[in-house]
Amino acid sequence: MLFLLSPAKSLDYETPLPELAHTLPRFGEQSQQLIGVMRRKSPQEIASLMGISDALAALNAARYEAWSPRFTARNARQAVLAFNGDVYDGLRARELSAADLDWAQQHLAILSGLYGVLRPLDWMQPYRLEMGTSLQVGEAANLYQYWGPRIAECLNRQLAADASPVVVNLASQEYFKAVDRKVLKARVVECVFEDRKAGQFKIISFFAKKARGSMARYAITHRVMTPRQLEGFDLDGYAFAPSVSTPERMVFRRTMQP
Repeated sequence: MLFLLSPAKSLDYETPLPELAHTLPRFGEQSQQLIGVMRRKSPQEIASLMGISDALAALNAARYEAWSPRFTARNARQAVLAFNGDVYDGLRARELSAADLDWAQQHLAILSGLYGVLRPLDWMQPYRLEMGTSLQVGEAANLYQYWGPRIAECLNRQLAADASPVVVNLASQEYFKAVDRKVLKARVVECVFEDRKAGQFKIISFFAKKARGSMARYAITHRVMTPRQLEGFDLDGYAFAPSVSTPERMVFRRTMQP
């Protein structure tokens, strides 16, 4: 069983970390090629391509320039501890034990526009390159075409030992679209998080993102190995809603406080 997460735009390379095990990203050659493409773009071109401010474009141009094919403790840190957005607020990876992180390394994957697929303990250098970016790389018109079947094939290899492989999608649609479903040899289960507002249950982006991270944390700390075990998820006031769920779409609901 494998849980998929999206990356975060915000990064934390400042908070001190204890000494931890690390691994290296599996698509170093592809990442280096993408960095080469981005280095040829001016900050103004980066701002236009990614729809970001001039200040953010300048920051990321500097990141591309500093990026090195050699990963070290000085220029990189473990991906699960480098990302710092809403999903990772829910995951709270810094509070996980070494045993938890080891389990996560085997059962959690982070999709990435630059790195393809990251394991939690893969060293990652700072970057911003969203999967939905229309970046032309050779004959590929965008990153979906660039990565092609490679991401799904990587997930297949990670699931190869499972008799009944399952992927639990906790990633956004932007990122999950990078997984070629025709190539993926696993059942896919989606988790949906809804909050009650104005008398109706709706997906509220901010809360749903944090809940995806909380679900990943629940899976890690409870060593979840089947979709059925996810029904016990009860963090942050959510509860499984069987009446509106299906085996492939598990819905969790929470009544918001006024």
